[in-house]
Amino acid sequence: MGSCLSAESRSPLPGSPLSPAVGVRKRKSSKKRFGSRNSSFEYRRDEPLHRIPGRMFLNGSSEVASMFTQQGKKGTNQDAMIVWENFGSRTDTIFCGVFDGHGPYGHMVAKRVRDSLPLKLSAHWEVNITSEDVLKEISLNTAGSMNSEDTPFISVDDESRVSIDLEEADKHPEIFQTLKESFLKAFRVMDRELRVHPSINCFCSGTTAVTLVKQGWDLVIGNVGDSRAVLGTRENDDSLIAVQLTVDLKPNLPAEAERIRKCKGRVFALQDEPEVARVWLPNNDSPGLAMARAFGDFCLKDYGLISVPDISYWRITEKDEFIVLATDGIWDVLSNKEVVDIVASAPAHASAARYLVESAVRAWRCKYPTSKIDDCAVVCLFLDTNRACTASNSKLNDQLTSVDQVESCSEKEDPSGPAALDRSGTVRNGLCQEKKIKHGNDGKEGRKGKRFNRDINVKFEPERWTRLY
Repeated sequence: MGSCLSAESRSPLPGSPLSPAVGVRKRKSSKKRFGSRNSSFEYRRDEPLHRIPGRMFLNGSSEVASMFTQQGKKGTNQDAMIVWENFGSRTDTIFCGVFDGHGPYGHMVAKRVRDSLPLKLSAHWEVNITSEDVLKEISLNTAGSMNSEDTPFISVDDESRVSIDLEEADKHPEIFQTLKESFLKAFRVMDRELRVHPSINCFCSGTTAVTLVKQGWDLVIGNVGDSRAVLGTRENDDSLIAVQLTVDLKPNLPAEAERIRKCKGRVFALQDEPEVARVWLPNNDSPGLAMARAFGDFCLKDYGLISVPDISYWRITEKDEFIVLATDGIWDVLSNKEVVDIVASAPAHASAARYLVESAVRAWRCKYPTSKIDDCAVVCLFLDTNRACTASNSKLNDQLTSVDQVESCSEKEDPSGPAALDRSGTVRNGLCQEKKIKHGNDGKEGRKGKRFNRDINVKFEPERWTRLY
């Protein structure tokens, strides 16, 4: 749900990319992709998204995944989610993601990213794999090193380049390096597309995105914002523990705050919520965004907000049971351990996501009885396929619930009207100020465990990141 705090709903500034004078440029590549497979991207571009086999975005389940979203009490459901099996025409590959929109048009931004980002990631991944095959063949037949003019495929634009040193390259498998480049490119192109979108006002609206690609035993995660991925795994004594796979990218992180301040943005918390750091314009007390990275929110993109994803790798073992992707409507009221315990105790894999959302709603009512319940979206990806096939063959009886019907209708709604201009968020004292659109999560839950990001190479170094615009 929303994570902004603004004095009023804003229209695009004169001369901004959202003004009517700016159009959308469509590029058509004249180059044909080559490789062993037919281009799955070309197939998906022509096929309606809702008809693609293995792609789910409404409440329901499959043999390996369960997903559920529920509207809160703040207006239109701004959360979105997706599970895409056989991703990129690869039978052993799954893409999952959850997206938490904020701002007056956040619901539209979240759905747009849900629909477009996987296509971009698949396309860039396919190109990178083909490029690597070509470079390997060249290297086998060429003596000496190649200069940069000979290797155009392996370069990434300076604005999103994250250098990969030799130590990291040796530590992770080849799929991580390939997908890392693909994630960086896809996120960059996605944000550029939002900037010039003709019908979605992204000036003060945006979305988080926590996404993953699982191929065999390899797991690569790309994350912006404060949605979260948590792994449920077993210790040697068979006890279930939670391992947080992502970092909540909020302005209270020192490296994130440093980057924002270097770009002339401001970071501070309001007196009535001292635990929630927010991002503000240099000379204006708006919009008060409670995250340091997001798609959209172009009013802050010149002042330190970025859409560069934090990318991490996890090698799946037989002790790993499931992964939970969820928006902050879950994490605001449940700890990582509580979440994995709830999912593990669900009556069936098929109903696990719904079981978790219902538990979070009860926790909201108990912990914050005077606050408005936030939107919730959950994707549960089960890694033990033998158990998953047994438990998940029975679908939820109400896969097309009223929540689904709301989402189906929202796909056709007029983009000219904002969802809800006066939105309150996670208010710890239960009070809502008139000007508040959304409160952020304090980010404290889930960081108490000793195993937080245990084996993940997560670095917050200012030199890694550059402004996109």
